Amino acid sequence: MTGQPLGVQLYSVRDDLGPDDLDTTLARLAAMGFTHVEPYDILGYTAALKKAIDANGLLATTTHANIVTLDRDAVIAAAKELGIDTVLVPWVEPESIADRAGVEKLAAAINDAARYAAGHGIRVGYHNHDFEFSQHIDGQSAYELLVTLLDDDVILEVDTYWASVGGADVFELLPRLKERVRFLHVKNEPPDAGDPPALGVDITGRMSEVLAVSQEFVTMPVVEVVVDEGDVFEVLERNAAFFRNEVSL
Repeated sequence: MTGQPLGVQLYSVRDDLGPDDLDTTLARLAAMGFTHVEPYDILGYTAALKKAIDANGLLATTTHANIVTLDRDAVIAAAKELGIDTVLVPWVEPESIADRAGVEKLAAAINDAARYAAGHGIRVGYHNHDFEFSQHIDGQSAYELLVTLLDDDVILEVDTYWASVGGADVFELLPRLKERVRFLHVKNEPPDAGDPPALGVDITGRMSEVLAVSQEFVTMPVVEVVVDEGDVFEVLERNAAFFRNEVSL
């Protein structure tokens, strides 16, 4: 995995992205060894975000932005301004894909957006949570059904934590879907007291193994942590050190 970049999802530092904090926050992330940031809001402050990214020697190639529900021309324009080439659908309402018709509707919408975005040099992908794996339709998880219905050029960003919580065996899932998986969401943290149990194979303490089974096809791991109490920067620095070591092996 020599030379692999390391991203951080900016939702991790969502409370430190105000006008007076943006440049300082991105400087701290760059100092930790992150090479890329993954924004979750590219429409609200595009120019300021671009300036801070450039000023701190960072890159942004992926973003969370629901191109299915937002103004897709606005999403594409903001992505291009930021140098982003992959727009990831980050969330759908769980009940919207509780049956086959719902999954088919979502797949059709993503495919349509992907074809449109491709004409502008932008790739579209999907980011999971837990419910795509815990909800089943005719004996198959909603996620597995969705993947079969998505066009081949729609890529996947697998959130390894949420996939395992929802019921997946990440060590089986990633190699099997390797033609589609290009990004991972990762974190090397013990579960908090309030975290849901893993319905699938628990990956706690096994991130080295996760990276090992995906190193041949994943372009970039992206760290995301959600810290309700304590210093999020301490957690991010700990994760940056761990994953920088892993991707440099």
